[in-house]
Amino acid sequence: MKKLEGVVPPMVTPFASDGSLDEYNLTKLVHFLSEHVHGLFICGSYGNGPLMSVAEKQRVIDVVAKNIPPRIQLVVHVGATNVRDAVELARYAEGAGAAKVSSVVPYYFHHTRESIKLYFERLVKAVTIPVYTYNNPKFTGIAVDVPLLQDLADLGVAGVKDSSFDIMTLANFSRQITKPDFDVVLGTEAMFLYAAAIGVRAFIPGLGNAFPEVCVELYEAATRFEMERARALQIRVNELRDIMYLAKSTVVAVYALLKIRGVCEAYPREPFIALSAKETAAIRQQLVKAGFLA
Repeated sequence: MKKLEGVVPPMVTPFASDGSLDEYNLTKLVHFLSEHVHGLFICGSYGNGPLMSVAEKQRVIDVVAKNIPPRIQLVVHVGATNVRDAVELARYAEGAGAAKVSSVVPYYFHHTRESIKLYFERLVKAVTIPVYTYNNPKFTGIAVDVPLLQDLADLGVAGVKDSSFDIMTLANFSRQITKPDFDVVLGTEAMFLYAAAIGVRAFIPGLGNAFPEVCVELYEAATRFEMERARALQIRVNELRDIMYLAKSTVVAVYALLKIRGVCEAYPREPFIALSAKETAAIRQQLVKAGFLA
Protein backbone atom coordinates (compact mmCIF):
# COMPACT_ATOMS: atom_id res chain seq x y z
CA MET A 1 0.00 0.00 0.00
CA LYS A 2 1.23 3.45 -0.88
CA LYS A 3 1.12 5.61 2.24
CA LEU A 4 -0.05 9.19 2.17
CA GLU A 5 2.76 11.67 1.78
CA GLY A 6 2.94 15.43 1.81
CA VAL A 7 0.28 18.09 2.18
CA VAL A 8 -3.29 16.81 1.80
CA PRO A 9 -5.71 19.66 2.59
CA PRO A 10 -9.19 18.82 3.90
CA MET A 11 -10.79 20.74 1.07
CA VAL A 12 -13.78 22.94 1.86
CA THR A 13 -16.90 22.48 -0.24
CA PRO A 14 -18.07 25.70 -1.92
CA PHE A 15 -21.80 26.42 -1.75
CA ALA A 16 -23.90 29.11 -3.40
CA SER A 17 -25.81 31.67 -1.34
CA ASP A 18 -28.95 29.53 -1.61
CA GLY A 19 -27.15 26.53 -0.09
CA SER A 20 -26.76 24.53 -3.30
CA LEU A 21 -23.46 23.00 -4.35
CA ASP A 22 -21.35 25.53 -6.26
CA GLU A 23 -19.68 23.33 -8.87
CA TYR A 24 -18.00 26.26 -10.62
CA ASN A 25 -16.09 27.36 -7.53
CA LEU A 26 -15.50 23.75 -6.49
CA THR A 27 -13.73 23.21 -9.80
CA LYS A 28 -11.71 26.43 -9.37
CA LEU A 29 -10.61 25.33 -5.92
CA VAL A 30 -9.54 21.88 -7.12
CA HIS A 31 -7.48 23.47 -9.90
CA PHE A 32 -5.86 25.94 -7.49
CA LEU A 33 -4.92 23.32 -4.93
CA SER A 34 -3.73 20.85 -7.55
CA GLU A 35 -0.96 23.27 -8.48
CA HIS A 36 0.52 23.04 -4.99
CA VAL A 37 -0.42 20.01 -2.90
CA HIS A 38 0.15 16.25 -2.86
CA GLY A 39 -3.41 15.10 -2.24
CA LEU A 40 -6.94 16.17 -1.39
CA PHE A 41 -9.10 15.00 1.51
CA ILE A 42 -12.75 15.75 0.66
CA CYS A 43 -16.14 15.63 2.39
CA GLY A 44 -14.64 15.77 5.87
CA SER A 45 -15.12 18.32 8.64
CA TYR A 46 -13.81 21.30 6.66
CA GLY A 47 -15.66 19.92 3.65
CA ASN A 48 -19.00 20.19 5.47
CA GLY A 49 -19.46 16.46 4.88
CA PRO A 50 -21.87 15.86 7.77
CA LEU A 51 -24.06 18.68 6.39
CA MET A 52 -24.48 17.04 2.99
CA SER A 53 -26.63 14.19 1.76
CA VAL A 54 -25.06 11.06 0.30
CA ALA A 55 -26.11 12.20 -3.19
CA GLU A 56 -24.47 15.61 -2.70
CA LYS A 57 -21.25 14.01 -1.54
CA GLN A 58 -21.31 11.74 -4.56
CA ARG A 59 -21.56 14.80 -6.77
CA VAL A 60 -18.60 16.39 -4.99
CA ILE A 61 -16.63 13.19 -5.60
CA ASP A 62 -17.55 13.31 -9.30
CA VAL A 63 -16.45 16.93 -9.75
CA VAL A 64 -13.20 16.49 -7.85
CA ALA A 65 -12.32 13.19 -9.54
CA LYS A 66 -12.90 14.76 -12.96
CA ASN A 67 -10.60 17.70 -12.25
CA ILE A 68 -7.83 16.27 -10.09
CA PRO A 69 -4.53 15.31 -11.80
CA PRO A 70 -3.54 11.62 -11.63
CA ARG A 71 -0.44 12.42 -9.55
CA ILE A 72 -2.56 13.68 -6.65
CA GLN A 73 -4.08 11.15 -4.28
CA LEU A 74 -7.79 11.59 -3.64
CA VAL A 75 -9.01 10.62 -0.18
CA VAL A 76 -12.75 10.66 0.48
CA HIS A 77 -14.21 10.94 3.93
CA VAL A 78 -17.23 8.63 4.09
CA GLY A 79 -18.08 8.94 7.78
CA ALA A 80 -21.74 8.65 8.66
CA THR A 81 -24.06 7.87 11.53
CA ASN A 82 -24.76 4.45 10.02
CA VAL A 83 -23.04 1.64 8.16
CA ARG A 84 -25.25 1.70 5.05
CA ASP A 85 -24.49 5.30 4.09
CA ALA A 86 -20.77 4.90 4.82
CA VAL A 87 -20.52 1.73 2.73
CA GLU A 88 -22.51 3.26 -0.15
CA LEU A 89 -20.26 6.30 -0.24
CA ALA A 90 -17.07 4.24 0.08
CA ARG A 91 -18.04 2.06 -2.87
CA TYR A 92 -18.92 5.13 -4.90
CA ALA A 93 -15.58 6.77 -4.06
CA GLU A 94 -13.67 3.67 -5.11
CA GLY A 95 -15.60 3.54 -8.38
CA ALA A 96 -14.74 7.19 -9.05
CA GLY A 97 -11.03 6.51 -8.64
CA ALA A 98 -10.34 7.53 -5.04
CA ALA A 99 -7.04 6.22 -3.69
CA LYS A 100 -8.33 5.84 -0.14
CA VAL A 101 -11.38 6.39 2.03
CA SER A 102 -11.50 7.56 5.62
CA SER A 103 -14.13 7.72 8.33
CA VAL A 104 -14.65 9.03 11.79
CA VAL A 105 -16.21 6.61 14.23
CA PRO A 106 -20.01 6.57 13.77
CA TYR A 107 -21.23 9.71 15.52
CA TYR A 108 -24.26 11.15 17.35
CA PHE A 109 -24.99 7.95 19.29
CA HIS A 110 -22.44 6.72 21.82
CA HIS A 111 -21.50 3.33 20.42
CA THR A 112 -19.66 0.49 22.12
CA ARG A 113 -16.25 -0.60 20.93
CA GLU A 114 -17.83 -3.67 19.40
CA SER A 115 -20.19 -1.47 17.37
CA ILE A 116 -17.29 0.70 16.21
CA LYS A 117 -15.36 -2.39 15.18
CA LEU A 118 -18.41 -3.68 13.27
CA TYR A 119 -18.71 -0.35 11.44
CA PHE A 120 -15.10 -0.43 10.24
CA GLU A 121 -15.20 -4.14 9.45
CA ARG A 122 -18.11 -3.46 7.09
CA LEU A 123 -16.17 -0.62 5.44
CA VAL A 124 -13.01 -2.69 4.99
CA LYS A 125 -14.97 -5.54 3.42
CA ALA A 126 -16.93 -3.20 1.12
CA VAL A 127 -13.96 -1.84 -0.86
CA THR A 128 -10.56 -2.92 -2.11
CA ILE A 129 -8.86 0.45 -1.52
CA PRO A 130 -7.33 1.31 1.90
CA VAL A 131 -9.65 2.44 4.70
CA TYR A 132 -8.37 4.91 7.29
CA THR A 133 -9.99 5.72 10.58
CA TYR A 134 -10.21 9.39 11.54
CA ASN A 135 -9.63 10.19 15.21
CA ASN A 136 -11.46 13.44 15.98
CA PRO A 137 -12.55 13.24 19.62
CA LYS A 138 -13.60 16.90 19.75
CA PHE A 139 -16.25 16.38 17.08
CA THR A 140 -17.30 12.77 17.73
CA GLY A 141 -17.01 12.65 21.51
CA ILE A 142 -15.05 9.39 21.23
CA ALA A 143 -11.27 9.20 21.48
CA VAL A 144 -9.65 6.35 19.58
CA ASP A 145 -6.96 4.85 21.80
CA VAL A 146 -4.17 2.40 21.01
CA PRO A 147 -6.09 -0.79 21.93
CA LEU A 148 -9.08 0.20 19.77
CA LEU A 149 -6.85 1.29 16.91
CA GLN A 150 -4.95 -2.00 17.10
CA ASP A 151 -8.26 -3.87 16.91
CA LEU A 152 -9.21 -1.83 13.84
CA ALA A 153 -5.81 -2.48 12.27
CA ASP A 154 -6.30 -6.20 12.86
CA LEU A 155 -9.63 -5.93 11.02
CA GLY A 156 -7.88 -4.43 8.01
CA VAL A 157 -7.90 -0.67 8.63
CA ALA A 158 -4.79 0.68 6.88
CA GLY A 159 -4.12 3.90 8.75
CA VAL A 160 -5.33 6.72 10.94
CA LYS A 161 -5.80 10.43 10.50
CA ASP A 162 -5.21 11.81 13.99
CA SER A 163 -6.83 15.13 14.92
CA SER A 164 -6.42 14.76 18.67
CA PHE A 165 -3.91 17.65 18.75
CA ASP A 166 -1.97 15.52 21.23
CA ILE A 167 1.60 14.70 20.21
CA MET A 168 1.77 11.76 22.61
CA THR A 169 -1.36 10.21 21.10
CA LEU A 170 0.21 10.57 17.67
CA ALA A 171 3.52 9.17 18.91
CA ASN A 172 1.86 6.19 20.58
CA PHE A 173 -0.06 5.40 17.39
CA SER A 174 3.21 5.49 15.45
CA ARG A 175 5.12 3.39 17.99
CA GLN A 176 2.62 0.88 19.29
CA ILE A 177 0.44 -0.23 16.37
CA THR A 178 2.04 -3.49 15.28
CA LYS A 179 0.51 -3.88 11.81
CA PRO A 180 3.26 -3.60 9.15
CA ASP A 181 3.08 -0.40 7.09
CA PHE A 182 0.23 1.03 9.19
CA ASP A 183 -0.01 4.67 8.15
CA VAL A 184 -0.23 7.44 10.77
CA VAL A 185 -1.21 10.84 9.39
CA LEU A 186 -1.43 14.16 11.23
CA GLY A 187 -4.78 15.93 10.98
CA THR A 188 -3.54 19.51 11.51
CA GLU A 189 -0.85 21.91 10.41
CA ALA A 190 -0.30 23.07 14.00
CA MET A 191 2.47 20.63 14.90
CA PHE A 192 3.85 19.03 11.75
CA LEU A 193 7.47 19.76 12.66
CA TYR A 194 7.09 17.61 15.78
CA ALA A 195 5.16 14.94 13.88
CA ALA A 196 7.87 14.74 11.22
CA ALA A 197 10.46 14.12 13.93
CA ILE A 198 8.69 10.87 14.87
CA GLY A 199 8.33 9.72 11.28
CA VAL A 200 4.95 11.08 10.16
CA ARG A 201 5.12 11.98 6.48
CA ALA A 202 1.70 13.45 5.68
CA PHE A 203 -0.56 16.05 7.20
CA ILE A 204 -4.06 17.29 6.51
CA PRO A 205 -4.04 21.06 7.13
CA GLY A 206 -7.22 23.13 7.11
CA LEU A 207 -5.04 26.15 6.49
CA GLY A 208 -3.77 24.40 3.37
CA ASN A 209 -7.02 25.31 1.59
CA ALA A 210 -6.06 28.96 1.35
CA PHE A 211 -2.30 28.95 2.02
CA PRO A 212 -1.03 25.67 0.57
CA GLU A 213 2.33 27.18 -0.33
CA VAL A 214 3.52 27.72 3.24
CA CYS A 215 2.26 24.28 4.25
CA VAL A 216 4.29 22.68 1.45
CA GLU A 217 7.36 24.69 2.48
CA LEU A 218 6.92 23.42 6.05
CA TYR A 219 6.55 19.84 4.83
CA GLU A 220 9.69 20.02 2.71
CA ALA A 221 11.82 21.66 5.40
CA ALA A 222 10.64 19.32 8.16
CA THR A 223 11.07 16.10 6.18
CA ARG A 224 14.52 17.20 5.02
CA PHE A 225 15.40 17.99 8.66
CA GLU A 226 16.31 21.58 7.81
CA MET A 227 15.55 22.40 11.40
CA GLU A 228 16.12 26.16 11.55
CA ARG A 229 13.97 26.73 8.48
CA ALA A 230 11.36 24.22 9.64
CA ARG A 231 11.07 25.90 13.05
CA ALA A 232 10.64 29.29 11.42
CA LEU A 233 7.98 27.94 9.06
CA GLN A 234 6.09 26.18 11.87
CA ILE A 235 5.98 29.49 13.71
CA ARG A 236 4.66 31.24 10.60
CA VAL A 237 2.02 28.58 10.08
CA ASN A 238 0.86 28.95 13.66
CA GLU A 239 0.75 32.73 13.26
CA LEU A 240 -1.63 32.14 10.35
CA ARG A 241 -3.67 29.85 12.58
CA ASP A 242 -3.96 32.65 15.13
CA ILE A 243 -5.44 34.86 12.42
CA MET A 244 -7.85 32.08 11.42
CA TYR A 245 -9.07 31.93 14.99
CA LEU A 246 -10.19 35.56 14.79
CA ALA A 247 -13.25 34.10 13.06
CA LYS A 248 -16.03 32.35 14.93
CA SER A 249 -15.05 29.08 13.25
CA THR A 250 -11.92 27.92 11.44
CA VAL A 251 -14.20 26.34 8.81
CA VAL A 252 -15.86 29.69 8.16
CA ALA A 253 -12.48 31.42 8.27
CA VAL A 254 -11.20 29.35 5.35
CA TYR A 255 -14.00 30.58 3.08
CA ALA A 256 -13.02 34.15 3.97
CA LEU A 257 -9.32 33.44 3.36
CA LEU A 258 -10.09 31.98 -0.06
CA LYS A 259 -12.05 35.11 -0.92
CA ILE A 260 -9.29 37.38 0.36
CA ARG A 261 -6.71 35.55 -1.74
CA GLY A 262 -8.93 35.69 -4.82
CA VAL A 263 -9.05 31.90 -5.20
CA CYS A 264 -12.82 31.60 -5.15
CA GLU A 265 -15.81 33.24 -3.53
CA ALA A 266 -18.30 30.85 -1.99
CA TYR A 267 -20.31 30.15 1.13
CA PRO A 268 -20.27 27.50 3.84
CA ARG A 269 -23.46 25.54 4.32
CA GLU A 270 -25.94 26.75 6.89
CA PRO A 271 -26.13 26.78 9.84
CA PHE A 272 -22.58 28.09 9.38
CA ILE A 273 -22.73 31.84 8.78
CA ALA A 274 -20.26 33.46 6.41
CA LEU A 275 -18.16 36.29 7.80
CA SER A 276 -19.44 39.80 7.26
CA ALA A 277 -17.57 42.29 5.10
CA LYS A 278 -16.31 43.98 8.27
CA GLU A 279 -15.05 40.71 9.75
CA THR A 280 -13.38 39.74 6.49
CA ALA A 281 -11.69 43.15 6.28
CA ALA A 282 -10.35 42.69 9.82
CA ILE A 283 -8.79 39.36 8.87
CA ARG A 284 -7.32 40.87 5.72
CA GLN A 285 -5.79 43.65 7.81
CA GLN A 286 -4.13 41.14 10.14
CA LEU A 287 -2.78 39.16 7.18
CA VAL A 288 -1.20 42.30 5.77
CA LYS A 289 0.17 43.30 9.16
CA ALA A 290 1.75 39.86 9.60
CA GLY A 291 3.28 39.96 6.14
CA PHE A 292 1.17 37.24 4.52
CA LEU A 293 -0.38 39.69 2.05
CA ALA A 294 1.07 42.74 0.36
